[in-house]
Amino acid sequence: MKSRQEILTFCPICCGHCSAKATVEAGKIVKWEPDKESGLPSEPCPPFKGKACMEISSHPERLKYPQKRTGEKGEGKWEQISWDEALGTIAKRLNDLKERYGPECFAVALGEPKGLEFAFGQRLASAFGTPNVVTPAALCSGGEEPSAFVTFGLRYPYNNVGMPLDREQMPRLHIIWGANLIETRGGAHLREWLRSSLINGAKLVVIDPRKIDIAKRADMWIRPRPGSDGLLAMGLLKVVIEEKLYDQGFVDEWTLGFDALREHVKTFSLDDVERVTWVPQEQIEKVARLYAEYKPATIHQGMVWAHGVNSFQACRVVDILRVVTGPENVPAWEVSVRPAAYTRQSRLFLLREFPRVPERTHGGKLKWAMRSAYIPCQALIKGILTEKPYPIKAALFILTNPLCSYPNARETYEALTKLDLMVVSELFMTPTAAIADIVLPAATTGEHDTIGYWGEELAKGRGSLRAYPKLVDPPGEAWPDTKIINELAKRLGLGRHFWDDERDVLDDVLRPSGLTWLDFKKQRILKPREEYRKPQEHGFDTPSGKAEIYSAQAKDLFGYNHLPLWQELSHSPFEPSEEYPLLLTTGVEEAYKLTGFKHIAYMRKYKPEPIVRLNPETAKKANLVEGKWIYIETEKGRITQKLSLDPDLDPRVVFASFGWWFPENPSNLFDWDKSNINILFDSEPAEPSTGSLELRGVPCRVCRT
Repeated sequence: MKSRQEILTFCPICCGHCSAKATVEAGKIVKWEPDKESGLPSEPCPPFKGKACMEISSHPERLKYPQKRTGEKGEGKWEQISWDEALGTIAKRLNDLKERYGPECFAVALGEPKGLEFAFGQRLASAFGTPNVVTPAALCSGGEEPSAFVTFGLRYPYNNVGMPLDREQMPRLHIIWGANLIETRGGAHLREWLRSSLINGAKLVVIDPRKIDIAKRADMWIRPRPGSDGLLAMGLLKVVIEEKLYDQGFVDEWTLGFDALREHVKTFSLDDVERVTWVPQEQIEKVARLYAEYKPATIHQGMVWAHGVNSFQACRVVDILRVVTGPENVPAWEVSVRPAAYTRQSRLFLLREFPRVPERTHGGKLKWAMRSAYIPCQALIKGILTEKPYPIKAALFILTNPLCSYPNARETYEALTKLDLMVVSELFMTPTAAIADIVLPAATTGEHDTIGYWGEELAKGRGSLRAYPKLVDPPGEAWPDTKIINELAKRLGLGRHFWDDERDVLDDVLRPSGLTWLDFKKQRILKPREEYRKPQEHGFDTPSGKAEIYSAQAKDLFGYNHLPLWQELSHSPFEPSEEYPLLLTTGVEEAYKLTGFKHIAYMRKYKPEPIVRLNPETAKKANLVEGKWIYIETEKGRITQKLSLDPDLDPRVVFASFGWWFPENPSNLFDWDKSNINILFDSEPAEPSTGSLELRGVPCRVCRT
């Protein structure tokens, strides 16, 4: 091997997959920079999180060997063991529990995917016989995907960043709605595409309670009440309809149910919209007119659209808004996608051989969740605690840190400490790993050959497949999660459903393309083909062949109202009170990826502490001083974060940091509950089909520590 190599790869830290170039010397990544030569999107996020890859692989606190707990849970007493002992112990205990309680007593909990971990985790669950697989889907895609399914059909994939499949098409208007595209939500392709659009004269509207950086460049910044996004979208829709800004010809030919919608928007006024969203009526009217006039226009939706008990119907309003303003605003209209030739991840789940049965699944009444082969996190936690309809006794956690990422964190702690067997695969010791029975050292992306994708893009063929070549060796005896699962499956007696060597899956995934892994490593990427077709040739993939504003499927398949209704969207489970007069919201941290990488000095320097933002007026009333640690309280509990004053924030809003714990303090599970915002959120009520939870606009109060 050359002493110094430059290797082209992609950033693995977030979903953007920016094209990157790693310089490797003496077995270490010594340089990480954008890949500007290949022509692939490469503009890094402002925090340039990819540079952390240099530190992650060589960090002294990386987990290097399997360990088993020798003291009480969370006591921090561990014994190093071999892989043979670790896998043998796990397999024996799982099979013993399976014999006693049935296979459903085992759960697999998955976090954000990096490579093929989802495929292997789902496959293990199927072969073992359990339907209880937790994924972040309820709080990630939330209502966007089922909304697009009933409105547009399967052929029109949901696109919650609003980006048409034709990426050369330049919108005349971007509406960035609860999505921090520049720093956390998008990727190089979106940043580059957005910049080109703005340079070419596109207008920009940002809708966000906080004045994020891109809002400083916006033509309009709209500051809604947290959690009121669906109602604000209803207001825009009302203006478009009542001012007859909709595309009459398109509505007549290509939609179903417009007359019912037109009657419904008469049942509420713009004064009602202003009252519940805090957005002045003139701003509502102006944004609606811009969206109807400046075509093509695109709405980039962020995670806020998945964080509510009405997320499905809220997303339906946005999809309907896209439809009634005409085909130019409908993502993928006139574009037919021919998927790249590779094996979809869903085909690796073994769902045909081992179908999931709702009656035997925790959270099985959540119809979209069952359709998408996941259960939400609260279904796992409730199942462990209540043991209804049957007990969950063991769980494997991969790419996830539930103590800091699951809402209702204290209930999560109670549940996880009740498990008979808890196994965690991790890069570093985390609060969740610290209460496990067995901790397995994971190799990260760049420490093994793998194929990268983003969630359902790989499952449904609408995204690109990327090659992530091995750059350096993993530390100690760390294994890729795919190898961990593959070898565990063999120990469980399930080897016939897996591979002799987990790396063989790479060629299996690529086989439809005619490429081998070695070929693909050179080619680097497989993209779907986009073809233009006249709309009259294909229409919409719905029962009517039209975009369904009034959807029978919404009612018959999932139990929703045929139309999104103002009355249901305006019904909130949380309202401020005298005791809790402020409204709490949060957002993904710019410096990190969800709850991870708090060990990394490069990231920690960028964001050293958890920050809570308040309007100076609010802080003054509570006698709070900037730079001091303050308490934030809800009915669920209390945490502390450091105060930063933000004059652009509404005085009624508290904007707190997400995902915090402190690896520098090993006591109290790395202070897992000191600043962890999920201490403050509840795990009920839930959206009735996806399991999404209310995480925006939660009543709270602030006070001095």
